[in-house]
Amino acid sequence: MKANIKYIGCDDAEQNLFESQYVTPEGMCYNSYLILDEKVAVMDSVDCRKTNEWLNNLKAALEGRTPDYIVIQHMEPDHSGSLAAFRAAYPNTTIVASDKALKFMAQFNEGMSLDNTMTVKEGDTLSLGARTLRFFTAPMVHWPEVIMTYCPEEKTIFSADAFGKFGVIDADADDWACEARRYYFNICGKYGATVTSTLKKLSSLEIQTVCPLHGPILEDEKLAEALRLYTIWGSYGVETDGVLVAHASIHGNTKKAAEKLGEILKAKGANKVVVADLCRDDMAEVIEDAFRMNRLIVCAATYDADVFPPMHTFLWKLGLKAYQNRTVGIVENGTWAPAAAKAMKALIEPMKNVTLVEPVVSIQSSLKESDIPALEALADAILK
Repeated sequence: MKANIKYIGCDDAEQNLFESQYVTPEGMCYNSYLILDEKVAVMDSVDCRKTNEWLNNLKAALEGRTPDYIVIQHMEPDHSGSLAAFRAAYPNTTIVASDKALKFMAQFNEGMSLDNTMTVKEGDTLSLGARTLRFFTAPMVHWPEVIMTYCPEEKTIFSADAFGKFGVIDADADDWACEARRYYFNICGKYGATVTSTLKKLSSLEIQTVCPLHGPILEDEKLAEALRLYTIWGSYGVETDGVLVAHASIHGNTKKAAEKLGEILKAKGANKVVVADLCRDDMAEVIEDAFRMNRLIVCAATYDADVFPPMHTFLWKLGLKAYQNRTVGIVENGTWAPAAAKAMKALIEPMKNVTLVEPVVSIQSSLKESDIPALEALADAILK
């Protein structure tokens, strides 16, 4: 960090299920920062799992000083969960936040005093002495109350949840993109339009350092790569030319068809093919691949005159995250009354600018040699 900006966040290596839904084998970090000037500003707090550690980090970094301000950029509990404890320790510190954040603050912290607060909006500034904090609203990146904070003297942006990443702060230090991509599409993916407008808003700033609320601090080449990828992700563009074959198989027969289709696609020259098992693989990673690539083929068994639930969940989540601008093919399996294709179409058709290709391949119970021509035709159609 810079001489007058100190990192006071906490790693949480034991957090293996972030937001109670995302597998995080390398834990999480909750980032918080301290700006030392004539006035002292704390940038966000941390999850309540790490309150004591964070307060100790803060006390050590303060070296006897007292915070004048705490800026709350995002009220989600993994960042505001220690605010009440901070308030008890430093009751005279001014809380700086957006109007909506202050409303959420009261909802999360019954009984906590909100007397000493400062409401900020787009373009407002706060002088710390030699350094200035300039505030930008970033609604729906990914909550409506979010602000980002720019310090022009340090050419540093505190970016809230944007540019975040799963893992402790130094996890996969040489590969930011993989877990940042999974994080983005599963948490922020629905809000690509607001991500894009926020990037445009910040493009006029001279930024050398990005300080996110999760993941490593970004500078130099890593910052340039992060900005490049966020531009693609926010616009629902294609990062990798390839085909994701996602299957939901009850007894393994649909899986065999999906794997055969993957072989056919590779033989026909597909640049990249990923075959994913929705019943066993991390669904958050499969969603990441669906957004990363420009083609998707979904293969599922019929179940109770509908589609096998893991596929329903996958397609529902894609719709929830605003999946769009892609080409999709369908393979169904059924024994006496195939219905999976109809159910999958009903989930896919409302998606924006998604092209469904023909043929829809319908397998009866198990893959047979007579089904191969239909798989070949689907592969040709999806690669066209």
